[in-house]
Amino acid sequence: MQSGQAVLATLSNFGYYSQLMTNRKEKKGIKSFTAATIGTGHGLLASCVTIALLWLALPGGGGFWPLLAVACVPFLVSIHRGSRRQVFLFALFCGTVHFLIQLYWIVFVIGHYGGLPLYFSVPALILLCLYLAIYFVLFAQLVRCFVARFSPFTCLWLIPSAWVAMDYLRSFVFSGFPWMDLGYGMVNVPLLLQLADIFGHYGLTFIIVLFNSFFAFCLLYGRNLQGRRQMAMAVCLVLFCGVSYSAWRLQKLDLQLEKAGRLHVGVVQGNIDQGQKWNPARQGTTVKTYLEQSALLMEGITRPDLLLWPETALPFFPPGHPLFIPISGFLQDKEVVLLTGSPWFERGEVTAEDLQVFNSSLLFNTDGKIVSMTAKSHLVPFGEYVPLKRYLPFIAPLVEGVGDFIPGKIENPPACKNSRIGVLICFESIFPDISRKWVDAGANILVNITNDAWYGRSSAPHQTLAMTRMRAVETRRSVVRSANTGFSAFVDPAGRVLEVSPLFVPWQSSRRAVLMEERTLFVRGGFAFAPACLIVVLGALIICARKRKTH
Repeated sequence: MQSGQAVLATLSNFGYYSQLMTNRKEKKGIKSFTAATIGTGHGLLASCVTIALLWLALPGGGGFWPLLAVACVPFLVSIHRGSRRQVFLFALFCGTVHFLIQLYWIVFVIGHYGGLPLYFSVPALILLCLYLAIYFVLFAQLVRCFVARFSPFTCLWLIPSAWVAMDYLRSFVFSGFPWMDLGYGMVNVPLLLQLADIFGHYGLTFIIVLFNSFFAFCLLYGRNLQGRRQMAMAVCLVLFCGVSYSAWRLQKLDLQLEKAGRLHVGVVQGNIDQGQKWNPARQGTTVKTYLEQSALLMEGITRPDLLLWPETALPFFPPGHPLFIPISGFLQDKEVVLLTGSPWFERGEVTAEDLQVFNSSLLFNTDGKIVSMTAKSHLVPFGEYVPLKRYLPFIAPLVEGVGDFIPGKIENPPACKNSRIGVLICFESIFPDISRKWVDAGANILVNITNDAWYGRSSAPHQTLAMTRMRAVETRRSVVRSANTGFSAFVDPAGRVLEVSPLFVPWQSSRRAVLMEERTLFVRGGFAFAPACLIVVLGALIICARKRKTH
């Protein structure tokens, strides 16, 4: 009887303690859930702060570049404090919203000119931004991995390397879309911008993220930060070297510009309405507009040696077209060379039906004859060609109104007097490797012919001009830009805008553009900086994997 009572007592006590443990677990679970919810809220708020600061700092937004030094700090802190799931959420949210703000104009392009409804264009933009946000997610996971395995001083260098590595991957994966990397925010800072002729804009991005990483570590660890003094000295040393080099390079460059040769270039901005541009009934008016504005440039005492018209300024195939005659007559009468954008086609070698169409630039000599054709080498996916067209036949009709173009090659720059011209067509100016290859092929001046009418009155023209200016510094070449609706501009080899047009007005101007012959460190090998960062990151990942296996 007593033993039975003992058993009942034991069971009773066990039930009591089980209930007590259950209550404790429930309380702990509620507390963990509450902490996780609060942490998620704080992380999303920190991401919003980073998004806002980046918009205020980059061209096309506020353009207040000093904010770049701290813009990513809230995001980096949230990565350090969040769980794996939270960090994934923070990075996906931050990247998606950041690119939505940078690329909102795509809805206008697809909807207004592509003729696609909002229920297609808006999801297309969101999908693009989600894809671009993947690089933010990869970066965040890399930071978590590095912080757990390496010292803060080592992470100070690995974190900027990881950011540059992700930007580099984004520049060529799926044909590449390196739109508005952080380094472009420095185009209005001459005392740091000149560093781009060594490491390109990726070097500037590295320095920006280096500062953000240092401030994030200081905020996270305060006075307990190991090696805080060494980190501060390293960051200051990088800044000192960058500023000193830029100041010295700028002074040396100004002396070089005084002795360099020049080419007198006239730029015409026709401001042709995109909706009417390809209308056959409007082609005569379009040509007349460009000829009249060009005639104004030829009235001065010093006439331009080269006229520059925008991308597809001739909205027809020139050979055999009736409008080819007045253009040829004008060039003979004024004795001037013309470089203009135009579609071009060539017959296939096998059959006449095998037609190859190019988005090209044509160089007319003073006799009014076409002496050179260069074709756009980096085409816009789903705008000028359909990727994997054989496997995605249902997408092909989306570009039938534009054409299915063939990419060209970068070789033999067109020549005009003492110049050899590297031609960047449309958004080719956002790819540093294209301008580098033109200079490597012998170009001593770069021109960018484009049609930014697609973007409307958005942030995109401001962004494309900023990225084009960076190409001038990286290669130390003058960049002359002719855009259908603007911004047309003259940019010197230091990245300084000498003259720029307003948006959506007819405009013409001429200047003597400097011709430079030197090949910068970036052209000769500095372009490997970004791939080197990727290799460093991969090496660090291997070390992390070995350390994890050892533990």
